[in-house]
Amino acid sequence: MTKRVFLIVLDSFGIGGAPDAGKFGDDGSNTLAAVLSFSDAPYPNLSRMGLLAIDGEDDMRITAYKKAQESIPCPIGSYARVREISAGKDSTIGHWELAGIISDKPQPTYPVGFPEEVIKALEQATGKEFLCNKPYSGTDVIRDYGEEHMKTGKPILYTSADSVLQIAAHEEIIPLDDLYSICKKAREVMTGEHAVGRVIARPFVGEPGNFTRTANRHDFSLAAPSSTMLDLLKREGFDVISIGKIYDLFAGRGLTESNPTKSNTDGINKTIAMMDRDFNGLCFTNLVDFDMKYGHRNDIEGYATAMHEFDDALGTILNKLRDDDLLIITADHGCDPSTPSTDHSRECIPLLIYGDGYRTPFNMGELTGFTNIASIVLTALMAESHKIDFCPATDRNKPDPDNIMSYVDLTNLKTTATEDDIKDLIERAAELKTASVCVQPCFVRDAVRYSRGRVAVCTVIGFPNGYQTTGTKVYEAKEACDNGASEIDMVINICFVKSGRFSEVEDEIRLIAETVHSKGALLKVIIETCDLTENEKIRLCRIVSDAKADFIKTSTGFGSAGAKVEDIVLMKNNISQDVRIKAAGGIRTVESAKEMLDAGAIRIGASRLGS
Repeated sequence: MTKRVFLIVLDSFGIGGAPDAGKFGDDGSNTLAAVLSFSDAPYPNLSRMGLLAIDGEDDMRITAYKKAQESIPCPIGSYARVREISAGKDSTIGHWELAGIISDKPQPTYPVGFPEEVIKALEQATGKEFLCNKPYSGTDVIRDYGEEHMKTGKPILYTSADSVLQIAAHEEIIPLDDLYSICKKAREVMTGEHAVGRVIARPFVGEPGNFTRTANRHDFSLAAPSSTMLDLLKREGFDVISIGKIYDLFAGRGLTESNPTKSNTDGINKTIAMMDRDFNGLCFTNLVDFDMKYGHRNDIEGYATAMHEFDDALGTILNKLRDDDLLIITADHGCDPSTPSTDHSRECIPLLIYGDGYRTPFNMGELTGFTNIASIVLTALMAESHKIDFCPATDRNKPDPDNIMSYVDLTNLKTTATEDDIKDLIERAAELKTASVCVQPCFVRDAVRYSRGRVAVCTVIGFPNGYQTTGTKVYEAKEACDNGASEIDMVINICFVKSGRFSEVEDEIRLIAETVHSKGALLKVIIETCDLTENEKIRLCRIVSDAKADFIKTSTGFGSAGAKVEDIVLMKNNISQDVRIKAAGGIRTVESAKEMLDAGAIRIGASRLGS
């Protein structure tokens, strides 16, 4: 079961293609395409997470970027395109949907400023008169109204294309605590039909002609209309830790700890620091600069630079992941910096997942609803793990030195084998007291039923050539275990060995070992010695050991040659003490089997012994 989930929202990093973009005036918007159009510089870690493999990325700018890459890494986890179904495209609604709430109505916006009844209610609640009351850029509004504010003491009230009410004040004219108090009262006013997503305090400093906003911004968000995944996790006793503006977007509800940030860099650093802490639950991070500093200002270069900063940090994040950690990277909406608009854009978002339960490359396609992400988080943290009990229990074979057959996996992997052949194999194995029977994957369930616990059932995956994808092999292994196999013999990807891609070979073995062991079964790794050089055999002995497989096996029996005594000796000298050796291929006599055992093998794969 997953212990820690790190959910990172790249605020506004949409990937285009929302089917209803036209209803929002956002046809053709694609934040990812805009960012990739800036340069051909690679994003190695986001690419490893699957960003460039997501379905539907057919924008010409994305296509051109991909063609310009020397190579694009294969994905290491799951990835998807996710469509928003709430009626809005702002951060609050986006985050609420990520946390499980679908909003039927968009939050109100004020393209010509707030109506008179709102202004009167604000003045009565706060005791203040306000300046401006128009949609405005945050930097422009203090430039144009800052001096008058300093002379009159009146706060500057403005909005934007988002569902926000913003109040700016000079920190020397209206102290921070007073500004926050004004915003709290404004939040109480902005309810019902005027329930904006956020009331934002926007303090600034400086002199006329040289005003700058400070890092003391504070958002007073509308509380979610019902419980979110944060509320549920907190109620169940999990840690729910926010980094960045998550606290503001959920009005502080459902959290056990809040960590404000001043920038993307600060948020990234705090997330990495959190990975060194021992907690049980969710760390929920928002990196707001993508939206606030670059998307809304149509700054493509700034956006791309910030994405490269995150991509660099992602390498550290991936290296720090523990075995029971889950990493999810996503967004909340788009904000295409290449369009004339500075507003958010209605786009699909990426979903990139890696870690506990998601280490197999898998294209999840297009998912409907950001709520899918809440389901993934809750399932990871709260779902129980069920282990199948095999018959007989795994690895209970105790070889009898007086019975050579007790070392044997009695095998029938013929392509013409019938159900009756499998029944005969099991009866013979039970009578001879063999270590197991090794049968075709399609017969595993039948073999388990026929065996009735008298003999263990083994099967093969990636057989006999080994060049299937890792995802296919992992699925094969999981299905075989679920069907009752208590031992799995897998074939390595010899194509990758010959290409020098040893790290990918090791990653594959490790993934399959984790899958098989989680089901209570054993893994034997077939390296097909007849196709390997001596150096390759030695390298693979170490890889199989490091990947925590249970056995290393010489051959499939379908290669140009089978087991040789010299290969058993070489394996014995190069594997770890935890790895055992299975000799297979061409072993047809008791004498040849004994030679293999004397050389160091502990299992024999054979189809004709005992006949």
